[in-house]
Amino acid sequence: MDNFDGKLAVVTGGGTGMGRELVLQLIAAGAHVAMCDVSAENMQETAGLAKLGNDQRLSQHSCDVSSEADMLRFRDEVVAQHNAKAVNLLFNNAGIGGGGEFVSGDRDDWERTFAVCWYGVYYGCRAFMDLLVAADEGHIVNTSSVNGFWASIGPNVSHTAYCAAKFAVKGFTEALITDLRLNAPHVRASVVMPGHIGTSIALNSRKVLGKGSALEMSAEQVEELRQQLAGAGHPVDNVPDDHIREMLHQRGINFRDNAPTSAQTAAEIILTGVRQNRWRILVGDDAHHLDQLVRDDPESAYEPDFVNRITDAGHFESLISSVDEEGGIPAS
Repeated sequence: MDNFDGKLAVVTGGGTGMGRELVLQLIAAGAHVAMCDVSAENMQETAGLAKLGNDQRLSQHSCDVSSEADMLRFRDEVVAQHNAKAVNLLFNNAGIGGGGEFVSGDRDDWERTFAVCWYGVYYGCRAFMDLLVAADEGHIVNTSSVNGFWASIGPNVSHTAYCAAKFAVKGFTEALITDLRLNAPHVRASVVMPGHIGTSIALNSRKVLGKGSALEMSAEQVEELRQQLAGAGHPVDNVPDDHIREMLHQRGINFRDNAPTSAQTAAEIILTGVRQNRWRILVGDDAHHLDQLVRDDPESAYEPDFVNRITDAGHFESLISSVDEEGGIPAS
């Protein structure tokens, strides 16, 4: 599908980051777009940036992708508002961070993160599959991550829920390639594996997990974070609560603003990959380099010195160092 003009595209997580850029670039390419997000305010901002052509349609839908009922309602709204008998493009893009520790972490956070990042993709494909098959040509684009082939963000922090979900997305999409070839050969599938992209995921994940922003942390949450920092050897006994809140908030800003690849560039890479019918789309030089390192020496991928090979090449240095400095506190 090298031309998106007149095609109908569905984008989850269209309110911010890569999702927003996918919406804007698809609109610029002449597509009609239906986007969903949990934030109506963020979707409205995206819509305000879109430059619609004559008769071009952009619809907004409130939807929690981890809920199959929400996804089915989203599908029905797309059909009704776009008078659609088919969908050409499905971008299962929505995701959050969180649920790092499995052994001693919060189970609700773990399962919420896994549900958004994995079931959001699964329910998206279930909900829209018949409409994709009904199209003359279709393409499913599922967002995994470099954490879909390397289950780590460094040796000092657990990262289990997100990694488990992203591995599932990668494996499902790769298996879907054969399934589609056998049963719907006019529909293709691609798995996207971004590296460090400048998005607001670290700022937004707490809100999706029902914790509010980092600046709104309760005294109990701050104390829990203080204990984690102390356990990692960071002397924070005398650090005021508001300073700890600000530290975590600033980390989310740094993740967004100091990334080597912008959300705009990431969306350009993804859409180029779709146009070129590539099933495997790595996003960012850091993703390409990490992929090669893991392939070259998989047995060492989780040894502490493996990270040195990544940072020595100039990749993920600011991300991994900020995690280390903050005692392995996950973005959520």
